[in-house]
Amino acid sequence: MYKRLAIPRPRPSSFGYNQRTTADTIKHILDWKNKHNRHEMYKTCCQYRIGLPNSATCKLPAPLDDVNAEQWYCECRELDILSITENIDIETVEGFGDEWTRFDQSAVPEAERQDLFDSYFRIFPWDSLPQNAVGFDAGCGSGRWALLAAPRVGHLHCVDPSSAIEVAARNLQNLANVTLHRASIDDLPMPDESMDFGYSLGVLHHIPDTQAAMALCVRKLRPGAPFLVYLYYRFDNRPVWFRLVWKASEMLRGVIAVQPHGVRYVLSQIAAATIYWPIARFAKLAENLGFNIYNWPLSSYRYRSFYMMRTDALDRFGTRLEQRFTRTEIEEMMRASGLANIRIADGFPFWCAVGEKVT
Repeated sequence: MYKRLAIPRPRPSSFGYNQRTTADTIKHILDWKNKHNRHEMYKTCCQYRIGLPNSATCKLPAPLDDVNAEQWYCECRELDILSITENIDIETVEGFGDEWTRFDQSAVPEAERQDLFDSYFRIFPWDSLPQNAVGFDAGCGSGRWALLAAPRVGHLHCVDPSSAIEVAARNLQNLANVTLHRASIDDLPMPDESMDFGYSLGVLHHIPDTQAAMALCVRKLRPGAPFLVYLYYRFDNRPVWFRLVWKASEMLRGVIAVQPHGVRYVLSQIAAATIYWPIARFAKLAENLGFNIYNWPLSSYRYRSFYMMRTDALDRFGTRLEQRFTRTEIEEMMRASGLANIRIADGFPFWCAVGEKVT
């Protein structure tokens, strides 16, 4: 069997997918033909051609070269594209590889790193884990969470599909109980029902089918094992004006996120200096004067370093695929993925939730 290529799916719309025309689909694949070995793509096309059990009966032109490439793609137009693609957006993955290479988190002050870790993991049931527990970090990025999670457990599998795995390797090189895997959520390398715990923080909302990705993570857990997830909230606990401010920022993201990586980086850093820093610091001043800043945009950054603002500005404005969910939607997805005893943290960051795999 040949490994499926991670050709991105159509952009998501809520829980469903926008439909592409046949011409759009062919063009989409053409856009990727220079990023993958054509011979492997040929075999993949044959293997997954509708109604054909394997490549033996596939009648496509060979060899694959520039002369017959167009004919080859046209022959593939009858493919059920969604059936052969992985649940991944390659452009988004490449963007995160660039982000964590630029911001490897080595400059984050230790106290801030610990405070961030505590804010995400405060509802995680560390005390319920078995001795020498084995678990996974799905979408580990630079390894910033693994750096503090690994010393608490027996072994930690860190999985990421991007080049950030190389950054994680450097950051975690002194931890003997960590194994790194460059793989997507579709290809989590751990056996099913083998893990004592798992977590995925700020990752699954960047995957086309978030609920399907969550279910694949839960599949790796032993019955009763906890899974911690952080998903971007849809401002369901905020006033209308707050959501309008976000929609305005979303227009800016739409412009920045489609730029080349270098341009994205520069524009996001301007946003960090002219938007994040002044608003966050003004929120800090207002808090010191006795004002209620709960609904103040970016108030969660009032005690954060400028380095963290720069990192998150690139994350916020430079990421092509981003989805947001209400608290209710997250709970529904968790239950649909096979989790029970779900708890959702009330404080920032919104929303962090933990559940146990149904026994």
